[in-house]
Amino acid sequence: MQRISEFVVGLLFGLGLMLSGMTDPSKVVGFLDLWGQWDPSLAFVMGGAILVGFFAFAVVKKRTTNFLGGALHLPQSTEIDKHLIWGNVMFGMGWGLAGFCPGPALVSMAAGQDKALVFVLSMIFGMIAYELIQRRKTP
Repeated sequence: MQRISEFVVGLLFGLGLMLSGMTDPSKVVGFLDLWGQWDPSLAFVMGGAILVGFFAFAVVKKRTTNFLGGALHLPQSTEIDKHLIWGNVMFGMGWGLAGFCPGPALVSMAAGQDKALVFVLSMIFGMIAYELIQRRKTP
């Protein structure tokens, strides 16, 4: 049942991205173009996601199990360190340059967009490279 619910939630997320137009990189670039043809539609999508997330986390914080009865694991760390900051900087640069973030990139790749395939492969390469570097640092 866990895997089925994960699939349904992922499918719903992907459909939401497609319906909102967020799988189109020009939407993201248009949102970031503050002094040109600015497109505020991404702000409305983000605002809706923040609103849903706000109420969802308010409910979840009062629970000890997830809705299927399994253990509920919420992040405990509140530390802002250099890894978090550099990760956000790199995420933002990739998002601004390519017009994709991971979720919409996966949906676009599944829809057959070549640019999204290149982005996802680059993202995977970056994650593997990071893991290899971290393993070499850790004795």
